[in-house]
Amino acid sequence: MTFAVAGCAGRMGVALMAEVLAAEGCTLIAGSESPGHDAVGRDLGELAGVGALGVACVDVPATLFAADAVLDFTTPAATLAHARLAAAQGRVLVTGTTGIDAAQAVALEAAAASCAIVWAANMSVGINLLLGLTEKTAALLDESTDIEIVEMHHRHKVDAPSGTSLALGRAAAAARGVALDDVAVRTRDGVIGPRPAGAIGFSNIRGGDVVGDHTVIFAGTGERIELTHHAADRSIYAQGALRAARWAKDRAPGLYSMKDVLGLG
Repeated sequence: MTFAVAGCAGRMGVALMAEVLAAEGCTLIAGSESPGHDAVGRDLGELAGVGALGVACVDVPATLFAADAVLDFTTPAATLAHARLAAAQGRVLVTGTTGIDAAQAVALEAAAASCAIVWAANMSVGINLLLGLTEKTAALLDESTDIEIVEMHHRHKVDAPSGTSLALGRAAAAARGVALDDVAVRTRDGVIGPRPAGAIGFSNIRGGDVVGDHTVIFAGTGERIELTHHAADRSIYAQGALRAARWAKDRAPGLYSMKDVLGLG
């Protein structure tokens, strides 16, 4: 199976390339960065730290879609452009891009009418188990138990709450039969008054080189349940993305999630 990596010089791009290069039966044939990026023209193997491969980083996204699957951890705008190219070529697209809004999600789903797209806020198997546990726990506990989602990431992360935090919030809200936007509390400052019943709160920490920590707190009267996942290495996301791409190969067009890939639906 052949692979291409969008955003190949970023932290996740490098991890994705390394995972493809180490996997049996997988070949890395392309990688891209935005025009003007200093990685354009450099060898993908050197970017991944494994020595020259004879394949240069390009700045033309269409080049990626000669591959069987494109792995994309970029930006919402870039991901939508990649989704349209995947649809035109009938290729697999696996994206872990965060910060995609409701309108962009609709556009992603439209592209998936013509190709298989796997989209997940987090590709880690462990995080997807955490999502399932969060949903089950929230379903068993009523609004008298407060839900708070606490996350910490490295100082370079540009969005907050993280995409994974929002996915955890959506899982908890769905289990309670409400829309997350109706119950989410994302900021607190000054005299804010008592916590609203049924609110799902988000606390975001940025600093250092933390890959990603997520804790879902269920705070009741007299007891507290905490479900936590610590990511120590980005390779767990790359491993999940590769697993998703292999699963999606030869699948019917559609917008899939890691729940589908892992059989957790």
